[in-house]
Amino acid sequence: MNKRILMFGLTIFAVICTSISAVAQNDAAAKSILDKASSTMKGYEDISMEFDYVLDNEAEDVKQEMSGDVLLKGEKYKVNLFGSTQIFDGSKTYTIIPENEEVNINDADLDEESSFTPSKFYSFYESGYTYKMDELKQVNGKKVQFVKLTPIDTHSEISSILVGIDVKTNHIYQIIETGTNQTRTILTAKNIKTNQQVNAAAFAFDEKKYEDLNYMINK
Repeated sequence: MNKRILMFGLTIFAVICTSISAVAQNDAAAKSILDKASSTMKGYEDISMEFDYVLDNEAEDVKQEMSGDVLLKGEKYKVNLFGSTQIFDGSKTYTIIPENEEVNINDADLDEESSFTPSKFYSFYESGYTYKMDELKQVNGKKVQFVKLTPIDTHSEISSILVGIDVKTNHIYQIIETGTNQTRTILTAKNIKTNQQVNAAAFAFDEKKYEDLNYMINK
């Protein structure tokens, strides 16, 4: 399973940078709109959304398109993509892969800066990037302001990330990541619902259920 794609096609590199020059490159307006979107989304008790995923590399004649969905409540999440499901219940991550009839269970370290999870979706830009305002576009009938993020790490496999923010709702609507190999991954959010009073049971993993199905449980 490609965890980088499962976790919305974004890998966050741990970059410790305290140089004044890097800070000076950041656009105040860009930071303001990113912070506003982050604050808006973090303010919800829970969030559910569907999303479209596109991977495109014209040079290699590769294009993949698919859809998924995610449920978020605090640090907990449940993601469905590629026919697989990943659940984080607050302490462990469960990756369920029906095709292989297996479940992988791992302890999660929320303090690990290099680990990217859906719960960091609205704050990943805060470390390791410089950013500036980009274009304001009409996308699928929405007015979307894009902010361009550039990794500080010169060895990063990411060339740039465009974060598109719906001006009306302050929701992150689209993320376009361009790799150094010119591969683009595009994630577009849709059907966002908030404050649905999601029960904690939504993030519970029933190990016995998968044992009864003769799944291999890897811990």
